[in-house]
Amino acid sequence: MTATTSPPTGEGPGRTPSTLAPAAAGTAAVDGAAETRRSTRSGVAGLLGAATSGLFGFVLAVVITRGYGTTGAGAFFAAIGVVTVAAAICTLGAETGLIWALPRRRAGDGARVLPVALAPPLLVAVLVAVGGALVAGPLAGRLLGPAGGPLLVVTFAAVPVVVAMNLLLAVVRCVRPMRSYVSVQFLLLPIARPLLVGAAVLAGGGLLAGMTGWLVPAAVALLVCLILVAGPLGIGAGARLRPQSGDWSTFWRFALPRAASAAIDAGSMWIGVLLTSALAGPADAGVFGAVGRYVLAGQLAMQGLRVAVAPQLSRLLGRGERAAAAAVHRQLTGWGLVLSWPVYLLLAVFAPAFLALFGPEFTTGAAAMTVLAVAMLVNTGVGNVQSLLLMGGRSGLHLAAALAGLLVTVGGGLALIPAHGATGAATAWAAGIVTENLCAATFARLVVRQPLVDARMLAAAAVTVAGVGLAAVAGLAVAGRGIAGLALAVATLATVCVGLLTLPRVRRGIRVTMVQIRGGSPVGDPPRTSKGR
Repeated sequence: MTATTSPPTGEGPGRTPSTLAPAAAGTAAVDGAAETRRSTRSGVAGLLGAATSGLFGFVLAVVITRGYGTTGAGAFFAAIGVVTVAAAICTLGAETGLIWALPRRRAGDGARVLPVALAPPLLVAVLVAVGGALVAGPLAGRLLGPAGGPLLVVTFAAVPVVVAMNLLLAVVRCVRPMRSYVSVQFLLLPIARPLLVGAAVLAGGGLLAGMTGWLVPAAVALLVCLILVAGPLGIGAGARLRPQSGDWSTFWRFALPRAASAAIDAGSMWIGVLLTSALAGPADAGVFGAVGRYVLAGQLAMQGLRVAVAPQLSRLLGRGERAAAAAVHRQLTGWGLVLSWPVYLLLAVFAPAFLALFGPEFTTGAAAMTVLAVAMLVNTGVGNVQSLLLMGGRSGLHLAAALAGLLVTVGGGLALIPAHGATGAATAWAAGIVTENLCAATFARLVVRQPLVDARMLAAAAVTVAGVGLAAVAGLAVAGRGIAGLALAVATLATVCVGLLTLPRVRRGIRVTMVQIRGGSPVGDPPRTSKGR
């Protein structure tokens, strides 16, 4: 059930929404406008960070694919999949639990949550690291090839470090300004990884050296997070770390249902990589992994928005302010749609051109990319409905949606991968994506009990499809699906965007957004008044 720390706005004892005084209604409107401005500023910070992360994530994919080829890249991606899925499982849902719990704690009381949230996941991570190292030899022979044993040992050994980093990053999101989280998650990690992996490739190092370069930034990020969270939580300055008896049950009652869904979320692509490697071989896994990097890069806009506003949604839903939470969701979904759909539409149409950047042998994944890009239109179109469920305390419903998607993905993968390789894996993953998101959107609408789609979002979707569609048709008609066609489509789209900037309505919308980013009240907002006036 959704935790409530205070009566919903305007619905305290003896009051109902129908008897709201005008002053109270005005205050609610001001609070809603303030929440929209807050989400705007946080969302922009998350988007800028996500854009940087996406750029360097693509650079990393190019380094891996160009440096190691299809077979080597398949083994590399499979190793990343192992550490990603293992760390997500070991986290036990505590990462989301921290983001849900810390914004609801009283000032100075947040440190009590740390032992509750950190101890069980780290213990499990150490056990998985030891057990994984012991079975690395036989497991590597199936996933990475006969020489992959040492690579898998290093991968498992890093699991506790990655788990600790993920948990402390969640704390940073709650106790520091958004720029601190962005600096670590979206700048330090994605920039350092291609530099170190590239250095290993240039030095003639093999997969073990490259994977070490991918893992080292996690240790550095862990140390940075320790420094960032110590001050705000009062660690070392008298903060009480001993939890109360009820803290354990409250936290883990929420977090444990999230444990499985967190592993599914974090490993959605990597499960496909591992299945493809096991059922079709490392070369097909390399192609599928390269396709997946493009697909995930397009999702970074939604990720940037999600990490920016999750604590805000937790606070709003914890106070019962569903209308404000739904307004924040609709605004950021509209942003994500406008930013993400052009990427996925271009990926679907010009898949051969994008994959050629990794090398000619990767263009066999064009059909896989088209299928996944279409599925991601659904994913980004419904917005961050998963965050609404999780921050509303309904981790069980989120788990149900994630399990439905996983069953479709794994079942489809087992049926399609042996005969169709990377394309079969992509088809299975696409079906799982659509299943999970439609289930989550239905659950979120029932929980929030507010509209999650409005006319503005539908108009934005229609304009985006029409504009990108015309540009894509122009590129296809003149130069086909290759790099020349893609370049022409992008140039046409850029021309259309410049033309839109000449419209007064578009310029006015941009000015309003910029005012929100700076923290002011855009035209049309009610004046700021104090409560009771």
